[in-house]
Amino acid sequence: MQIREIHSLYFSPTGGTAKYAKAMVEGAAEALACPATISSFTLPREREEVRHFSGDELLIIGSPTYAGKLPNKILPEFQEKLRGEHTPVLLFVTYGNRNFDNSLAELLSVLRANGFLPLAAAAFACRHAFSDRICPERPRAEELAAAQNFAARAAEALKTAERTALEAVSLAFTVPGDAEAPYYVPKGEDGAPAKFLKAKPLTDLSKCLHCGACAAHCPMGSIDAADTSKVPGICIKCQACVRGCKQGAKYFEDAAFLSHVRMLEENFAAPEKENLYFSAF
Repeated sequence: MQIREIHSLYFSPTGGTAKYAKAMVEGAAEALACPATISSFTLPREREEVRHFSGDELLIIGSPTYAGKLPNKILPEFQEKLRGEHTPVLLFVTYGNRNFDNSLAELLSVLRANGFLPLAAAAFACRHAFSDRICPERPRAEELAAAQNFAARAAEALKTAERTALEAVSLAFTVPGDAEAPYYVPKGEDGAPAKFLKAKPLTDLSKCLHCGACAAHCPMGSIDAADTSKVPGICIKCQACVRGCKQGAKYFEDAAFLSHVRMLEENFAAPEKENLYFSAF
């Protein structure tokens, strides 16, 4: 079939998912020799409009894994703002070296329900948003190159495929996981559930320059731009404000959250998980 245009879309508060989205769209664009766009789905203003994709376009879409599934506060946006017309899609998730659990299966389920044809997928282990001790150097250059090559091969397969054949193989395509499974329950160092839903970032005013970068980076729009020490909205613990503050003024001190981070560092810093690829072809 003929692909007219490629689109890459990502939710990426701390940047790892964005890196893979860029690599994969570059691979697909080179293989198909057609125009490509890369768009963020991260900030509130970027998720306002419904995005429609036609049958002669290719979508490459990625999301991080939160508690073993798609970020729960962003899931409705994936469900409501993406519409395909038998649009081929290459999907992927990133995760912080614990497990992607059911996030890839959930993303596939959402896209299929919204009129897309899932044809290839991947799960990438990345630096954990919570800790620099967990996969701090990932994604590495060779991993991005491998993802780029994977997208190129999937795009090449589209060239010679007939529409009816694509629909048949897409319908049969599956990935590991259960889209209906519950979220993973975070654990603390003692192995008991760590409850930190209400935890929010704090501000070290001795370091803060009141530049507003943290508010600008927040995917929920939850930080008060006029007084960035205040977080009146929902916090999804994505660490965008912490990672985005060049002064190191943003931090978490919630005891349960920090206990969970230490548990992750103790149990999942090593060995590093391998990236996984799945294809309908």
